[in-house]
Amino acid sequence: MVPASKTSLAGTRPPGASDDAAAAQQVRDMFDRIAPRYDFLNHLLSLDFDKRWRRETARRFQSILADRHAAVLDLCCGTGDLAFALEGESLDKNAARGRGAHILASDFSHSMLVLGREKAAAAGSQVEFIEADALQLPLADARFDLVTAAFGFRNLANYFLGLREIRRVLKPGGWAGILEFAEPRGKIFGTMYRFYFSRILPRLGGLISGSSAAYSYLPNSVEKFPQPEEVAALFESAGFSEVRFELWMGGIVTLHTGRRT
Repeated sequence: MVPASKTSLAGTRPPGASDDAAAAQQVRDMFDRIAPRYDFLNHLLSLDFDKRWRRETARRFQSILADRHAAVLDLCCGTGDLAFALEGESLDKNAARGRGAHILASDFSHSMLVLGREKAAAAGSQVEFIEADALQLPLADARFDLVTAAFGFRNLANYFLGLREIRRVLKPGGWAGILEFAEPRGKIFGTMYRFYFSRILPRLGGLISGSSAAYSYLPNSVEKFPQPEEVAALFESAGFSEVRFELWMGGIVTLHTGRRT
């Protein structure tokens, strides 16, 4: 049985946020503050597994990325790590053609985007970055073959509306892929995970980033995020078909996929 507090949750609610607009503003401000140490802490706190998870997500969509004419949108992109993984997979599949799919990366944190653009310039990447709210994208209907998000969907103020917006910008037949944290279900592993997430991660993250609030928010947001079965139900309610989810690393992360028909 899933706690009622999870099933009734429309989206993230940082402490003190009374509505969707306030929640979104708090999350934006929080990510702007931690941007300078964001990549370092992602890799440190996940023991570098976050890199592997993003690469594996890109591989799951290699049939789309093999088409150099494909259009791909990475939402809640942060500093662009998943967008770069998608670009790398596409370039690998199109080595003989010299160019891969067009990758557009979007986030509403200006500070994150500044860092993403710097990384792209340093690496010679063709990923394009835009500043936009994932719930109100300034993009045309039915534009993309693939829309992804890694560890950012959980921070939306309204999950259902986020999925509807993803569906809106997808072409008929296009795919959505959302990689998110989850709470492992095994008793022993779950206990160890919760101890690390609630005791170690907030202290270490707060010490290095200078924002204890941000790294207290992280475990709280994971705890309150709907379970994989609920997210799958949201996908279906938002109009997706062929909805599936895969549990990775003992259930620490989940890849959710769905197709727009």
